[in-house]
Amino acid sequence: MMKVIDVSAENVNESVLKLRNSIHYGEMKGAYNIVMATLSVLKEIVNNTEWNTAKDLMDIVMRNGKYLIKMLPLETCIGNMVRRVLQIIREEYTSELKNKTDEMYPQESLHKILTAENDQQIDFDVSIPYLKASVIEHINEFETEVETCAENITRQAPKHIHSNEIIMTIGKSKLVEEFFKKAAASRAFEIIVAEGGPSLSGQEMAVNLAKAKIKTTLISDVAIFAMMSRVNKVIIGTHTVMANGGLQAISGTHIVAQAAKHYSVPVLVLLPLYKLAPLYHYSGKQSGFNSLVSPMDGVIHSANAPLLERIQTYNPMFDYVPPDLVTLFISNTGGNAPSYVYRLLSELYNPDDYDYNYTIVQS
Repeated sequence: MMKVIDVSAENVNESVLKLRNSIHYGEMKGAYNIVMATLSVLKEIVNNTEWNTAKDLMDIVMRNGKYLIKMLPLETCIGNMVRRVLQIIREEYTSELKNKTDEMYPQESLHKILTAENDQQIDFDVSIPYLKASVIEHINEFETEVETCAENITRQAPKHIHSNEIIMTIGKSKLVEEFFKKAAASRAFEIIVAEGGPSLSGQEMAVNLAKAKIKTTLISDVAIFAMMSRVNKVIIGTHTVMANGGLQAISGTHIVAQAAKHYSVPVLVLLPLYKLAPLYHYSGKQSGFNSLVSPMDGVIHSANAPLLERIQTYNPMFDYVPPDLVTLFISNTGGNAPSYVYRLLSELYNPDDYDYNYTIVQS
């Protein structure tokens, strides 16, 4: 049965509206900052909103989370945090309910809860006295886990980067930069950085690595295939990892991955688990996957614009990289093959939250 929840702006928390505006107008950038801000807002909702049962709380979180997802569809990490908090509520409710049932009811009732196949067999309308404190404590623990994600990933750098290797990356990623710096502390290697046009963020990446005394070569994107034959491995970041192990990564990443496959070069992707989304890429729904930014930024120079006014120019922000082009994901919990992504998803989120089972009502 489809559940209808009103997600118009009038029915969401004020802090949610502030967060939406902050991200929309570019005042807040970066997946990590957005994730921490989203968790802070959801924790505030749990703590300050009036609710009696876990079902009431989940409806409130769903309503506010769905609004953020609708308004900021490209920030998939927001949806991931909403799903994670919903899973936390379910886990804490079930745990408290088991304790309560163990004290008040026969063993048969407890057995029924323990062997329930899914949440549909659990009644979330039972009032639990200490549920709020348990949920807040669990969210705090998860925040600590998110804060240590980058550290846990960079700690694995010496295991994957060896002396005298030549490594290619594309564009700028703070996590990839720290990963290289951690490995450079104990061994010498060379990095080839593709510019990542049209934003050319790779130029800043190359400068930062060179300042860290790492041997760095900056190349144009057109030289990626030619240089790949010299490369030992590719290490990149990503915006999102899809449910099938595919990537939503910066424009140009697909070219790097295809060249790596041609030369049998392994492609390693740094994956903080808050970027893992239970979503799929559909070729017919590009609007929910990609963003077309102005071609005047690096594609067409302003002096030539009048001559090209009749030409349609597309400047996509992201590439889709199929899972067969990825060798290994390096997450904060260790290394995993793309085929293992489904298991990670089952540990992070509840299947009922993969695709929200309610329609959108807009005012």
